[in-house]
Amino acid sequence: MTRIGLIADTHGFLDEAVFKHFENCHEVWHIGDFGSLSLANSLKDHWPEENNQPSFRGVYGNIDDASIRSIYPEQLVFTCEKVKVMIRHIGGYPPRYNPETKKQLVIHRPQLFISGHSHILKVMYDESINCLHMNPGAAGKQGWHKVRTLIRFVIDGKEMKNCEVIELGKR
Repeated sequence: MTRIGLIADTHGFLDEAVFKHFENCHEVWHIGDFGSLSLANSLKDHWPEENNQPSFRGVYGNIDDASIRSIYPEQLVFTCEKVKVMIRHIGGYPPRYNPETKKQLVIHRPQLFISGHSHILKVMYDESINCLHMNPGAAGKQGWHKVRTLIRFVIDGKEMKNCEVIELGKR
């Protein structure tokens, strides 16, 4: 069983409450728009590699500069337990994926697709491709969202369960 924390769109602001909410998470995944390399490093340092396995993963977002893009890729595809995962910052959502994301979903056929960018929290299943889509909303203070949010959930073998939405407070 792997407990996972999802965070996106921090835009340079990291609420210290994130560390408390994710304290029991085995892994934390940032879905882009870190906003600063120091923020990315704070998360990575808090969840260091264990047994040559990453505890922190991330992708760059559209506001991230070259320092972040040199470390974090545009897309990640990996397996967590028995679930194939694909992460991109800009992706859309079922059934309105952007063209590149749609192409990547066909190529990789993940069971879990995670994106950010919209600042709109969503958890929905796409029956047409048998894939759960998650967007943790935005944890930062930049943007039009009214409440800062995170997601915490569990992958247990092939199952994705115990999904919790965490509100960090008003933007």
